[in-house]
Amino acid sequence: MTAASPFGLSKWRYGLVCLLLMGLAGLLIGRLVMLQLTDSGSGAVFLREQGALRTIRTAEIPVYRGLIEDRNGTPLAVSSPVVSLWANPKLLKDSLRLGELADLLSIDPNALREKLAFYGDKQFMYLARHQAPEFARKILQGQFPGVKGEREYRRYYPAGAVTAQVLGLTNVDGRGIAGVEMAFEDWLRGVPGKKRFIKDLHGEMVRDFGVIDEPRPGKTLTLSLDLRLQYVQHRELQRAMKETGAVAGSAVTLDAWTGEVLAISNYPVFNPNARSTLDYGSARNRAVTDVYEPGSTVKTLTLVAALESGQFSLDTLIDTTPGRIRVGSKVLHDPRNYGEMTLSRVIEKSSQVGVTKLAQAVGHEAILDVLHRFGLGADTGTGFPGERAGVLPNHAHWSDIEKVTLAFGYGLNATPIQLARAYAVFANEGVRRPLTLLKYDSDNTLQGDRVVTAEIARDVLTVLGRVTKPGGTATLAQVRGFSVGGKTGTVHKVGEGGYLDDQYVALFVGIAPINEPRYVTAILVDQPLGDHYGGGLAAAPVYSRITEEVLRIRNARPERSDTGALLADAGVAQ
Repeated sequence: MTAASPFGLSKWRYGLVCLLLMGLAGLLIGRLVMLQLTDSGSGAVFLREQGALRTIRTAEIPVYRGLIEDRNGTPLAVSSPVVSLWANPKLLKDSLRLGELADLLSIDPNALREKLAFYGDKQFMYLARHQAPEFARKILQGQFPGVKGEREYRRYYPAGAVTAQVLGLTNVDGRGIAGVEMAFEDWLRGVPGKKRFIKDLHGEMVRDFGVIDEPRPGKTLTLSLDLRLQYVQHRELQRAMKETGAVAGSAVTLDAWTGEVLAISNYPVFNPNARSTLDYGSARNRAVTDVYEPGSTVKTLTLVAALESGQFSLDTLIDTTPGRIRVGSKVLHDPRNYGEMTLSRVIEKSSQVGVTKLAQAVGHEAILDVLHRFGLGADTGTGFPGERAGVLPNHAHWSDIEKVTLAFGYGLNATPIQLARAYAVFANEGVRRPLTLLKYDSDNTLQGDRVVTAEIARDVLTVLGRVTKPGGTATLAQVRGFSVGGKTGTVHKVGEGGYLDDQYVALFVGIAPINEPRYVTAILVDQPLGDHYGGGLAAAPVYSRITEEVLRIRNARPERSDTGALLADAGVAQ
């Protein structure tokens, strides 16, 4: 009879089972030794990789965003070091010092507890972003469990509201979300660095391996803006809003010779350094993003079409008697019967009747062609985010009144900066240049396209110079010591039922000095109140005050020694 094992098996079977078990145990031990003590085989690599994934972390090193400066090197946007406070909820949620921490952070203790409960299964949550280093130091000195600080950078704008709508904003993570900050994001943001470290099970750093990629700061951006002119525009636009009771306004100044934008200001304004009170309705750069009917400022371009037709010269006589004209079912009026006038005088007085006769003579196609060539209906080339190209009419069938209203600025839309660029053509002897927000050296001026002859450009300048002299519609645009030129515009605002009888937009676009034209400034005053709502009364004085400072700051030489006092008898602006 065969002896049985303790488990009821025959001896040989029992021995076989024991042998197999011992063999398996040996294999397992050998495998563990190979994995733990040798580098051979893929198993060791696998274990190391998996272990590293669970313990080794890579963190981003914040990088300094590039400086934005004006054309003279004055800082407009800088990045200041701040500390963002964060916590490990797993370590902090059971702390008996939550009330103390909440008091230091100036938050409700219950709100802090709710936030910790929400992130309870995480190892990271922000307590407060972008805090002053002194404040963060007080929190960190308290040694609250799981509370740490991380260095970051916060954008600061030294000029505040003066440059806010041009520069734009960055978000809490330091990325540009509006204006120049957004347009040149790739140039400004830099490349963050990387560092490697080991964390324990609680998320605490136990070993720092150091930097593996050095951070590369953003590059400095030099704008074409002159901060001194920005302050002038900001001040005078604010003054105009108070004097006229207007709801909004814009001002743009260009260097026509280079295509550089020297200053852009708008109203309402906002403070980019006070994010908690930010009104995004005030943040947009209205001079670039908002379109308006340009009104009588377009009559200058109608003059170009008339001169190009060969039918007219500046001395051609046009009969505007009896001071009104019927076009279809509409009757267009002048403020009074000007009688027979030269073509030049028609523009000087901004005669609706005279311009209507010009439009009928040259045709709307010729006028529309000039508008296209002068850049209306197209962006200006600045690359500013949200820039509007405006709208030029493209009717399949034109009514008689539409053919005429085009000539004096109704039925189309343009931005103030577009109007400024259009007038810069006259200062450039017929050459249209793209505009830039970047500073350009004299040897690197943007090239342009000739859109009208130099002779016609000079003729138009002559007429624009007469508009600001006695008898013109813009005598309040005069500048002491200099001859300037420009054109007024006054347009009815549009409401739900059509044009409003008691709401206007006042415009003035001017060139200075007229004998050596270089600086173009466009002024828009939206919805001025009272009787002084026209371009000659609401916008022209703003142009005068701004241009006087532009010429002084840019070191223009006065043409005469007299004061050139502004005249009070401006007449009715069109």
